[in-house]
Amino acid sequence: MIELPQTQSLMAGPLGGWLREQKAMRSEAQAVAQKRIWTSVLVLGPIVLVAWLALPVPLQAKLAVTGVVAMLAWAWTRGPVNEARKSVKSGINKAIAESLGLRFTIDSLPGTGFRRAKALGMLPRHDRAKFEDHWSGEIAGHHFELHEAKLEERRGSGKNRRWVTVFQGAIITMQYGRGIHSRTLLLREGVHRGFFGGRKDSVKLDGERFEPVEIVHPDFEDAFDAWTTDPVEARYLIHPSYVERLIDIERSFAGKDICALFDGRHERGDMVIAVRTGNMFESGQMDADRDEQMVARTIEQFGTLARLAETMNEFR
Repeated sequence: MIELPQTQSLMAGPLGGWLREQKAMRSEAQAVAQKRIWTSVLVLGPIVLVAWLALPVPLQAKLAVTGVVAMLAWAWTRGPVNEARKSVKSGINKAIAESLGLRFTIDSLPGTGFRRAKALGMLPRHDRAKFEDHWSGEIAGHHFELHEAKLEERRGSGKNRRWVTVFQGAIITMQYGRGIHSRTLLLREGVHRGFFGGRKDSVKLDGERFEPVEIVHPDFEDAFDAWTTDPVEARYLIHPSYVERLIDIERSFAGKDICALFDGRHERGDMVIAVRTGNMFESGQMDADRDEQMVARTIEQFGTLARLAETMNEFR
C-alpha cells in the first residue's frame, strides 16, 4: 500500500520553514489588497456616481457598465491575495508530491485520460474547461496521473446567459497491472437508453462499437451499466470486488458520480477514472495558523484517490 507522508514530519522539515517565511508575504499581500479596495472606492466610486447622474443612457446600460467596472475592480483588489494563495498551495503540494516520489504542477493541460473520458461519454458536454493540480509519477510500479478538471456549459440567452459548472472533479489515469486488448466502460446506470426506454443494444463511441454486458453484483444494476468491445474479456476485467470498491469510493465522496474505463489501446492497458470531488487540494490559505491543518487535509484527499487507483490492480 502507498505510504503517505506524516503531516508533522513535513512541517518539521523544509516545508515548515518555507511556510514560516511565507507568513510575511501573505500579510503583505493582504495589506496591498486592502489598500486597493480603498483606492477603488475613493477613485471609482465618485466616477461611477457622476456617470450615473450625468449620462443620459438607459438604466439597463448603466447597470451593465457598473457591473463590469465592479468585477474588474474586484479582480484587481484580490490579485495579490490570489497570487499569495497560489504560491503557498504550490509549495505545500509540491512537498507532498516529492515525499511520494511524484511531481506536482499547479497549472495543467488536458491529458490523454481526459480526452478519452470525453470521447467515451464519461464526462458531461461542456463549452469550456479548466485544468489544474496535476500529479504524476509512479505508484506501486504503475504509471499514475491525476489532475482536476472544471467543466462549464453556457446556458440561457441574452441577459440570462451564464456559465454553469457541469463537472468538477478528478481525472485519474493509471497503468493496469495486466495486459488487455479490449475496451470496457463503466458508466452511470441509464446513460445510454433507447428511444422507448431500456438500455440500447449497442452504442458507437470513439469510433468503436460497444455492447452492453451483464455483471452479476447485488448493487450493480442500481449503480452502473457496463459497455465493452469484448464481452468475454469484460467479465474477467470487472471483478465484483472492483465494483464494490468503486461504490465505496463514490459513497466516500457523498454519492458523487464515478465512472471508469479499462483501455487496451495503450501498452499493457490502463485505466481512466473520473469522479466528482468538488475543488480539491486547496492548501493555499492566507491564515498561517491553518497551514498544518491544510497540509493534513491535502494528504488525506490525495491519499483517498491514490489508494483508489492503486487498489484497482489488486484484482488480477
